[in-house]
Amino acid sequence: MLTVNAYAAPSSDTPLEPVTITRRDVGPKDVLIEIRYAGICHSDIHTVREEWGPVKHPLVVGHEIVGLVAEVGSEVTKHAVGNRVGVGCLVNSCKECENCLAGEEQYCLNGNVGTYGSVDRDGTITQGGYSTHVVVDEDFVLRVPESLDFAAAAPLLCAGITTYSPLRHWGAGPGKRVAVVGMGGLGHMAVKLAHAMGAEVTVLSRSLSKKDDGLRLGADHYFATEDATTFEELKNSFDLIVNTVSAPIDLAAYLGLLRRNGTMVNVGAPAEPLPVTVFTLFRNRRSFAGSSIGGIRETQEMLDFCAEHNIVPDTELIDASYINEAWKRVLSSDVRYRFVIDAATFA
Repeated sequence: MLTVNAYAAPSSDTPLEPVTITRRDVGPKDVLIEIRYAGICHSDIHTVREEWGPVKHPLVVGHEIVGLVAEVGSEVTKHAVGNRVGVGCLVNSCKECENCLAGEEQYCLNGNVGTYGSVDRDGTITQGGYSTHVVVDEDFVLRVPESLDFAAAAPLLCAGITTYSPLRHWGAGPGKRVAVVGMGGLGHMAVKLAHAMGAEVTVLSRSLSKKDDGLRLGADHYFATEDATTFEELKNSFDLIVNTVSAPIDLAAYLGLLRRNGTMVNVGAPAEPLPVTVFTLFRNRRSFAGSSIGGIRETQEMLDFCAEHNIVPDTELIDASYINEAWKRVLSSDVRYRFVIDAATFA
């Protein structure tokens, strides 16, 4: 067993603090990764605060991980010592169900193993990337292209794939009109990716405070949803709406913006139920859907796409001692657009 430095949440309502945790010995198919950078995701906060259900504390979160391979097991063929690699939201799955065989491990019918807060194959609770090292099955380790800025690449492992997957699945591209709801960590990535795919991109944000950013990042149009005329002006406009916010919204109003056969897909996950008026779907044969991250194959595709188009999130690099303050700023939407922790400071 390897003892490593980390930052953990002792409970659902106390600040994170420095701890040491153990990592399992490297097995035949395992990769030991020396973590260089770890992104902060709003999901980390939701999980620790048990807003999505109970978890076992103390808990080390973090599922936007990049680092260098420090050791490989005897049967590892996909990675070598010194390689730049990443780990996202998954560290295992059954690998046998129809969804896993289709490369959609995020929808494993037997339950995948999340990077933190899940029961691992040895019965322990997985601990995430706010740490100096992690041991992961080679099938769940991604290659990080050399051309990507290493620190800025970390949030691609969640924010990147979470927005890339629905854009690809619902065919964002030339001739398609895509709206992005929210201009936060997820939203700004959706704008960059949809623009690179060739879609006409509109941002729907509460106010116009980030309009300059949205246009700089690739949006063609930017509207404030606090202005009621927005929903009149944009009726029947979009082929795809990607909702990135994790708060309740007026679904009927947003669904009314879809063209015939259009789809609104949620990637933000509010704790509260969202009521749907079915008659809103009948009009224009609209669809309301959800999407959860992406499989390993698609995540690698996303990383390669980002390398090809020189796409990384806008980030702010912090030391581990700033994590609790960073969480406060995430909750107050005071970050443009993703915090990344320098893992060297865990020591």
